[in-house]
Amino acid sequence: MSQQTATPGGRDVFIVSNSVDELGGVTTWSHQMARLFSDRGHQVHVIGIAPVAEEIRQQLPADLPYAVTTLYDAHPPAARRLRGIKGRLNAPERRRQAARRAKMRAKADRLGELLRAARPGAVVIVTQVWAMEWVALADTKGCTVIGMSHESFEASNKSTRGQRVRRYYREVDRLLVLTPEDADLWIRAGMENVSSMPNPLPFMPASPAPRTEKVVASVGRLAFEKGVDLLLDAWADASPHHPDWVLRIYGAGLEEATLRAHAAGLGLEDSVEWMGSTGDVLGALNGASVFAQASRAEGFPITLLEAMAAGLPVAAFDCAPGVREIVTHGEDGLLARLGNTMELAGHLDRLMAGRDLRDRLGDAAFRNVQRYSSTEITDRWEELFSFLER
Repeated sequence: MSQQTATPGGRDVFIVSNSVDELGGVTTWSHQMARLFSDRGHQVHVIGIAPVAEEIRQQLPADLPYAVTTLYDAHPPAARRLRGIKGRLNAPERRRQAARRAKMRAKADRLGELLRAARPGAVVIVTQVWAMEWVALADTKGCTVIGMSHESFEASNKSTRGQRVRRYYREVDRLLVLTPEDADLWIRAGMENVSSMPNPLPFMPASPAPRTEKVVASVGRLAFEKGVDLLLDAWADASPHHPDWVLRIYGAGLEEATLRAHAAGLGLEDSVEWMGSTGDVLGALNGASVFAQASRAEGFPITLLEAMAAGLPVAAFDCAPGVREIVTHGEDGLLARLGNTMELAGHLDRLMAGRDLRDRLGDAAFRNVQRYSSTEITDRWEELFSFLER
């Protein structure tokens, strides 16, 4: 394992995202990498385009060792295309869109001012393609620009983000995706500047969780793509065989009321505990013996890394290359076909029924996930900075 060393004098590193404090993996990644880069002697500035609604905002520590800026005071209006004669004659909407573009240019100019003040060798890391729309308008002369997609190739291309990745990331110095499999798919799709970079472990405990509690844990936003409704369906099949086990759901989001109603409709009030957001993920995982994830789409899920670092066996949908990169079915976790809640329920049943299986898979998870240590991944970033500067 390589040794952590500070770069003499450091670089100026800008991490630009849709927001600086939205609940979710991209925000977790941004602030984790900001700390890791700061520890290496770099001057880091985390920049968000717009604020987020209170119910999906996370509280940031007051003592961050780097700067944090949000460009807008309120979320900008959505961009709309004025189509056909009716659109061209819609004077109020034309004025709104013109005002939006003018405000966007002003905010991009503000971003450009921050970048122009940077020292030679500065790096701009854009974590989401919506944020890249502002970076593309800003003055990035003299900076290395790295674009990122924190979702799978398939998920990007099921939405408008796939088209925007092709448009806005085509000319950046490097487009980073989360797995070699996804990088190959983007290259086949005509993007020539692509490589992969996995997420680092958020923590690495000295020993695995005791796995003594009859608890299945799930951690994540309560949002459609995270598939908590599918997890509840699977739990409804598995839990009757294990009436002394509970499912603890950690997270918050706009879907909470709908999901609670779904759980009630399935008769799960006594076996599902809604824990809300937690600032102590490791503590939550140490109080469980199994980790479950039923996401419809993922990139390189940090929650799986966290669960395996805690030494929990995972049962998850094989919903993306990133999941397969992290979990080896039958060795350190159990994977079900995407959307197959009966198969996921079977995996949960096996893990709840078998202490030996839980321990074997959990111990293997604890060992195997160490390949994503923060030191190893930060070293890879340092090597990339040096390579792109040549």
